[in-house]
Amino acid sequence: MGRAFGASVAESLGKAGSMIDGHTKLAGVMGWPVEHSRSPMMHNHWCRVNGVNGAYVPLPTRPEGFDQALRGLAAAGFQGVNVTIPHKEAAMRACDELTPTAKRAGAVNTICFVAGRIIGDCTDGTGFCDNLGAHDVAIAGRALILGAGGAARAVAAALLDRGCEVVITNRTLERAEGLVGALGGGEAVAWYEWPSLLSGCSLLVNATSMGMGGKPGMDWDSALREAAPGLCVTDIVYTPRETPLVLAAQARGLRTVDGLGMLVHQARAGFRAWFGVDPEADHTTFDLLAASLR
Repeated sequence: MGRAFGASVAESLGKAGSMIDGHTKLAGVMGWPVEHSRSPMMHNHWCRVNGVNGAYVPLPTRPEGFDQALRGLAAAGFQGVNVTIPHKEAAMRACDELTPTAKRAGAVNTICFVAGRIIGDCTDGTGFCDNLGAHDVAIAGRALILGAGGAARAVAAALLDRGCEVVITNRTLERAEGLVGALGGGEAVAWYEWPSLLSGCSLLVNATSMGMGGKPGMDWDSALREAAPGLCVTDIVYTPRETPLVLAAQARGLRTVDGLGMLVHQARAGFRAWFGVDPEADHTTFDLLAASLR
C-alpha cells in the first residue's frame, strides 16, 4: 500500500481526535483509488460526536494486493472495513462467510473481522430504503430501476423483499434479464420502453452513473414527460447532490430524494458493528458531507 497509505492514515488519525491509544478501535475503506471517499470524514465525525475511541482511515489498496491486505488488516486488529471500486468482487471471494443480504445482493461493501473470520455484508439496499423512509417515502407500488449493475441489484433485492413490484431496464436488455433471473423476481424491459412506463410507477431509481459529475447523460426532461404526479424520483449518484435527473424532476414538480442519504444510511450498519454505537443521520452529518461536495 506504500507511502500514500501511510500519509492518508496519518491524516485521518489526526482528524479523528486526540483519543488515540492502545484501545482505539480501527476501521477503514479499501479502494484504488480511495481519495474521493467521504467515508473517513463521516465515520470520524461520528466517532467524535459519540465519544467513541475509534478511527476510520482510507486504505489505498492495489487490486493485486487486495487479499493480502485484507487478511493483514484482520490480523492487525482492525474491526472491519468498507470496500469500494474496484474490490467488490474480490471481497466476495475473499470472505469466509457472507450474510444472507450479501448473497441476495451479490455484492459486499461492509466487512467485519470476527474471531479470525472475514464476514461480508451488503448494506446498500438497506441504506437505500432507510433513506426513503427518512424522507417519508412509502416503499410500495411499482418501482422502475435504471441500470443492472451491482448497485441496481442491491436496490432491486431490497425493494422486492419489501413487497414492491420491480421493473429493471438497462441499455443492454440481456443484463436486465440476467438480473431478474438472478433475483428470482421483477420484470426486465428494453431501454427505449421505460419512459412510457412512468405513468404507472410510484418510484424511479437511477442506479447508473449517468449524471455523475453533473453530466446530463440523456434528456431527462423528455423522459419524465409521462410521469405520474405522485412519482418519487431518486438518484444513487450524490456528486453533485442535485443531479440533472433530480433537477429535471424538481422542474416538473415531482418529489425527489438525492443520493447523499443512501451514503449516510448504508454507513450506519458498519459503524454500529465496528464501534458499538448506532450513529444518528442528523443534519450535522449531512451538512458536513454536503460542504465537501461543493
